Amino acid sequence: MRKFLIIGFIIFLAACSNNNPQEQLKNVNGYWEIKKVEIEKDSVISYGISQYIDYIEIKDSTGFRKKLQPKFEGGYITTNSSEEVKAEIEDNTLFLHYATPYDDWREEVLKASEDELVVVNRDGKTYYYQRYKPLLTENDEKEKE
Repeated sequence: MRKFLIIGFIIFLAACSNNNPQEQLKNVNGYWEIKKVEIEKDSVISYGISQYIDYIEIKDSTGFRKKLQPKFEGGYITTNSSEEVKAEIEDNTLFLHYATPYDDWREEVLKASEDELVVVNRDGKTYYYQRYKPLLTENDEKEKE
């Protein structure tokens, strides 16, 4: 019985750490590639390789999100699309507030781990991202030389 309690406690701690908004905020920064959008429970749009990725940078609760186009040979082409971002924790939940000259909105962060980002917007659509991994790595480039 004691063994089951210990295992249960470890699972509980792992689950809590995934939902800790401070930990989520640490994981939000970086390059993200969209994988799918859940419009409704039975309506999902899946994406293959995306032409654009999102780069999010937040320091001291403020920052930006920018669209980038990865180049096959490495690096990125920066688009003109950029939003100001403010991170806010309310009722133990992380929210990202976005603002452009044309609109402002917020998204609730459901999950932000090392490899996955899941947010829900004001329309109830759930966006699933995975950490972007370039097609070519530095090791691939060195092997070509």
